[in-house]
Amino acid sequence: MNLKPRVTAEQAAENLAEIEPKYTPQEAKVEADRCLYCFDAPCIMACPTGIDIPGFIKKIANHNLTGSARTILESNVLGASCARVCPTSVLCEGACVMLDRDKQPIKIGRLQRYAVDHVMDNDIQVLKPAAKKLGKKVALVGGGPASLGCAAELARLGYDATIYEKKPEAGGLNTYGIAYYKLTPEVSLKEVELVKSLGVEIKTGVEVGKDVTMEDLLASHDAVFLGIGLGHTYRLDVPGEDLPEVFEALEFIEEIHTKPLDQVAVGARVVVIGCGNTAIDAVTQAKRLGADDAKIVYRRGENDMPAYSYEYDIAKKDGCSFLFHALPVEILGQGHVTGIRLARTEPDGKGGVKVVAGSEFDLPCDMVIKALGQEKQVNLLNKLLPGLELDRSGKIVCDPATMQTNLPKVFTGGDAINGGREVVNAVADGKKAARGIHRALAGETVEGPVQATRLGAIGKPTGSGFDKPVRVPELEQAFFGA
Repeated sequence: MNLKPRVTAEQAAENLAEIEPKYTPQEAKVEADRCLYCFDAPCIMACPTGIDIPGFIKKIANHNLTGSARTILESNVLGASCARVCPTSVLCEGACVMLDRDKQPIKIGRLQRYAVDHVMDNDIQVLKPAAKKLGKKVALVGGGPASLGCAAELARLGYDATIYEKKPEAGGLNTYGIAYYKLTPEVSLKEVELVKSLGVEIKTGVEVGKDVTMEDLLASHDAVFLGIGLGHTYRLDVPGEDLPEVFEALEFIEEIHTKPLDQVAVGARVVVIGCGNTAIDAVTQAKRLGADDAKIVYRRGENDMPAYSYEYDIAKKDGCSFLFHALPVEILGQGHVTGIRLARTEPDGKGGVKVVAGSEFDLPCDMVIKALGQEKQVNLLNKLLPGLELDRSGKIVCDPATMQTNLPKVFTGGDAINGGREVVNAVADGKKAARGIHRALAGETVEGPVQATRLGAIGKPTGSGFDKPVRVPELEQAFFGA
């Protein structure tokens, strides 16, 4: 067995350090001053949680970091992690009007991190629990971003919210499953503490269906939120898949998050199967942890890969290689992995691929990581809630406006309904579900977050009954010119 730690603690810390360091005050000020504080800011429309982006950036420019962080966290309680892991180039920054001027977009993610880290690092409490309790209880199954977003919103609306998480720590993939150089567990756990500070109870090491029954939760709570995420990685179903050096990508990444970095074992030659963002996380970290060769094998072509282009660039800069149009047919080895047998593929004319006859070849390696996507948790859902409606793919069916399922007391959100999207999408689902629960239990509709207007962007409180952008010509001309 050739798996072993390959870097020192110092090397690991350097290799897995954050890609983009925190802004200095001067850097943040310069970047914030570039923002045009648009009237109908397209960056807000591109943010699933509707953060008032011009508003928080203006506060940074005015040296009001606490107010800036408050603006962010009121819309997205996981603003610290989203600042690090959001694909900003295809969300807020991708919608920045500066691109229309052939200029670089405002670095919204880095500015968001700068503001939120200020309150996190200095233990400044900017969110407060509801002054009045409603006397109603909600149970949340799973402790990932969707449940945290839902629980925080519920707590601020006056509900008693309790999260049940089977792992030792809450946070879901933020704590256990994202590349270390993007997001460390410490950042995720600070956000968990922020949610707890709102009055949310989090019970870790408790598995629903084993340590507590769903029937008990439904009987003792006014509503239940399902934030169970996805299950295991899909199998390859090839000979040799059960050899000890074959890992699921999230299993490998979790080890990085739960062990000292210099104790994480990797192979000398690592092959990652798949080409999504999780595959990139796995291959880059294997390389940064000392693998001599870290390679992605993908059955389709370069233009077909689901990974974002900036993720692809990271892997190439790290020295990772890519083998396209290749499909695993067997993992080789007697007791331990010695290689992988691949076959060349080509388009089948129907949107898929087919194996090229006689094209098999062997690739030496001593570690294989599967990053093929995750299974829907159909069996678990059928066991916990036999009457719950699922679609043909195994996703939970719900009302997209309220996140309510066909079972009136049960609401949902996150990867269990969208099949695996971004952290920010899960938080948005959780917020929407909390408001759906509030509407069902209290008969009240919560509006917002209100999109910033030019008036909102210069400091007038938003989210206080303004349902539509309001133009104030005198102020627009005074602050922004004719």
